[in-house]
Amino acid sequence: MDETIKLLKELTEANGVPGYESQVREIVKKHFQNLGEITQDKLGSVICKKDGTTQNPKVMLAGHMDEIGFMVKLITVEGFIKFLPLGGWFDQVLLGQRVVIQTHKGDVVGVIGVKPPHLLSPEESKKLVERKDMYIDIGATSKAEVEDAGIRPGDPIIPRADFVILANGNSYLSKAWDDRVGVAMIISTLQILKETNHPNCVYGVATVQEEVGLRGATTSVEAVNPDVAIILESDIAGDVPGVKPEESSIKLRGGPSILIYDAAMIPNLALRDLVYEVAKELNIPVQSSSIEGGATDGARIHLHKIGVPSVVIAVPARHIHSHSSIIHRSDFDQSIQLLTALIKRLDKNTVEKLTV
Repeated sequence: MDETIKLLKELTEANGVPGYESQVREIVKKHFQNLGEITQDKLGSVICKKDGTTQNPKVMLAGHMDEIGFMVKLITVEGFIKFLPLGGWFDQVLLGQRVVIQTHKGDVVGVIGVKPPHLLSPEESKKLVERKDMYIDIGATSKAEVEDAGIRPGDPIIPRADFVILANGNSYLSKAWDDRVGVAMIISTLQILKETNHPNCVYGVATVQEEVGLRGATTSVEAVNPDVAIILESDIAGDVPGVKPEESSIKLRGGPSILIYDAAMIPNLALRDLVYEVAKELNIPVQSSSIEGGATDGARIHLHKIGVPSVVIAVPARHIHSHSSIIHRSDFDQSIQLLTALIKRLDKNTVEKLTV
């Protein structure tokens, strides 16, 4: 297992739903050690300042630490747990999935259930099950038993899914690629930059609470006050049955994707074109992506003060916003190569021209 796989495994298997990122934050801090000056904003986002040959321009790399999950809402008299989502979930992917409830007494494993199909009427069996009708079962038979296990309203709930190297050896299955892959890109890039000169000051930022309203980006961009920003994300791979090319043409092994549009940000066009230019020089394949129903931390970062030239570079992932999704190693490696080369091009003169 090489160092990249170890990093990806460690990050994705760590727990950290929105507002409860402490476990993954400590891992990020560990990897930031010896890479730069580490600070933290008051919402919990971690910032690593990596000095270059000059203090300006300030380049912000942003990837969010939080993963989608749930929170305990209430405990029924019979000992079942009703829950609310932290982040966007598609109800159909929930049933039968195992979860981990983090309590003050330790982790408790449960499974998401619903009324058994054998007991449904013909009419009920034709309907999609909604989350409000689901519950988490920890094997208890009373509310008191659940409380004795340490479970209380407000406790975070995390998908239980481990990191797996799939049959081809280069595809990785795990939870939380959205957006631990972006955090891994920051760490890997800072490790490379440690050994080379770059004409700027780089701030690697692992943000919090992206999945519930881009909150960490809002506070951390105030702390950094960047001149230019690169948001690092997972992208929606459309190379699966049922997806039309006009819905998503993004494919695994197609190279990193560049968002040309999302619901809250149009990238800085000069910066976008610079990304394409660098990719062409390095013979790195890139894909163009548009997301009409979602946004990234860039939505807040690019509107900071009088504006920050921003762009999103992403690694394609199948099945995001579910318990387990898939990325391909080549897309990750090419994203690091592209990002590192791009940062070396972002000197003062180049950044000033982005908004001319």
